[in-house]
Amino acid sequence: MATKEKAGGKAGAKGGAKGGGKPAGAAKGGAKGAGKGGKAGAGGRQAADFTKREHAGAGLPVAAPRLKTHYEQVVRGALAKQFGFANPHEVPTLSKIVLNCGVGEAVKQPKLLDVVVEELALITGQKPVRRKAKKSISNFGLREGQDIGASVTLRGARMWEFLDRFVTVACPRIRDFRGLGTKSFDGRGNYTLGIKEQMIFPEINYDMVEQIHGMDLTFVTTATKDAHAFALLHQLGMPFRGDEKPVTPRVAQPGAAA
Repeated sequence: MATKEKAGGKAGAKGGAKGGGKPAGAAKGGAKGAGKGGKAGAGGRQAADFTKREHAGAGLPVAAPRLKTHYEQVVRGALAKQFGFANPHEVPTLSKIVLNCGVGEAVKQPKLLDVVVEELALITGQKPVRRKAKKSISNFGLREGQDIGASVTLRGARMWEFLDRFVTVACPRIRDFRGLGTKSFDGRGNYTLGIKEQMIFPEINYDMVEQIHGMDLTFVTTATKDAHAFALLHQLGMPFRGDEKPVTPRVAQPGAAA
């Protein structure tokens, strides 16, 4: 009987020790969790959601682009007087701006095109469209339907705002800038120029640039002659190359004419 009682006591002690070990482990885990939570609460910082904050202009009507206001108040009258337009609908205006970027290396490295698309979206504020190859070229390893570039077409307010930023901010940042060429008109009132570096735009961060690439900009106008388109773009502030140092005309503020 004594032997059985001793065996039962040992078994009960072992069971009690095992049963008590689990709560101790749970308490230990709770202490660790509390310690981690305390550290996170003391030194950790939560990311602020800036999209939910109200800005100073919340609830106010959206102001028209200042370059569009300058065109309506100053440029239209100057062009009508210069070329003798009797009908106000004959005065040329800016129709759209097309940004096109071809990435030939995207055939072998598709990730390069993703970077170009992100940069175009930052520059224009609009989602670019991926352009595909129209036919296969075996010498270049190109197949029909492959993504080889991206383009953006700007109209309306975004078009005027982009032109304003390009004239006042981006052009002066071009390396060794001496003015834009005047021989890039196509004979039907459209002007095209090439950019060698995308870093001239202030939206691009130097530290995030993986590869330098260029792009083509096409300014489409309603003019039928190159002389009319040249006068329009010059009045809008395009710094064309000339005999003297190009001077960018000052853009009138919306309330200046009033």
